[in-house]
Amino acid sequence: MAPASASSARPGVDSAGRGSRQDDLIIEAAWLYFHDGLNQNEIAKRLDVSRASVVNYLAEARRRDYVRITLDSDVFRNNRLASELRAKFGLVDALVVPEDGSSQQRSAERVIRAASDWLPHLLEPGDHLGIAWGETIYRLAQIAPKLMMDDLTIVQLLGSKPSEIGFAAENCAATLAQRFSAYCANLHVPLMLSTAELCEQLKAEPMVAAQLKMVTDCKKVIFAAGTTDPDSHIAMTGLLDAPTLEQMRKDGAAAAICGRVIDFEGTPMPAPNEDRLIGVTLEQMRAKEMGILVSAGLDRVGAAAAAIRGDYVTHFITCSASAEKLLEDTL
Repeated sequence: MAPASASSARPGVDSAGRGSRQDDLIIEAAWLYFHDGLNQNEIAKRLDVSRASVVNYLAEARRRDYVRITLDSDVFRNNRLASELRAKFGLVDALVVPEDGSSQQRSAERVIRAASDWLPHLLEPGDHLGIAWGETIYRLAQIAPKLMMDDLTIVQLLGSKPSEIGFAAENCAATLAQRFSAYCANLHVPLMLSTAELCEQLKAEPMVAAQLKMVTDCKKVIFAAGTTDPDSHIAMTGLLDAPTLEQMRKDGAAAAICGRVIDFEGTPMPAPNEDRLIGVTLEQMRAKEMGILVSAGLDRVGAAAAAIRGDYVTHFITCSASAEKLLEDTL
């Protein structure tokens, strides 16, 4: 485990350009703890403050992104479960973090953190990275390390669909672009139009056509596979109504990728709104050079399996409990 200072955040300064005493203490405490290896009691004596103050300084240093703790991604790529996932599903690579037995939510947080740490290692100068939407992807973007990624473009893969639960596609793309100091290529259109005719007309607009070409041409994508349950993202955003989703589940719907539905084998299942959507298609997703799937939660295992079977995934991040379930023959 090693600290990494990867933030562009700066302490406050007064009119004369001097930092505050508290900022100085926060920075000094972080240096003594993470670089010099002093414990909290030793730091308290060195700085002539209470141990409680040191605890607060270290917490504030993390909150401000002065310090980021990471584990080498290779630790999680080289374990038994990752190797078995690669062998069984023909994946290019897989990363499996230990399950947190105390909470499924904490296990999901581990997966998202591991994915955010691994992602920069999968990118190269000149890359165009397509980014999907949803809570998992938005949380990943929020906690991604602050880096200066050379010549990187973040591409919004689907149009905007405002909803009360947030996590809109443009927010996911803009947040990750900011964290990586990358150019953000937004897709400035609604995700769903009222008619197929209007949808085709809008896609033909020169500006929109140019943005959609970037969606088509980007070679790497990162996404999550959602469920088609009544509380799924596509249901909560109103992309598909409850009766339609219920019928599609009866017909074999197993997952949603970028707002589009696939069955148990990963075969596309066109929904009634298919000709009114603007965004990456399943055919385009399958053709990408690198498809990075982040599967955070046991409730997403079936959806992840469908995405993997459908050849949308080359790189996969999940937890040990989900990996064990995926390796069973019952899915």
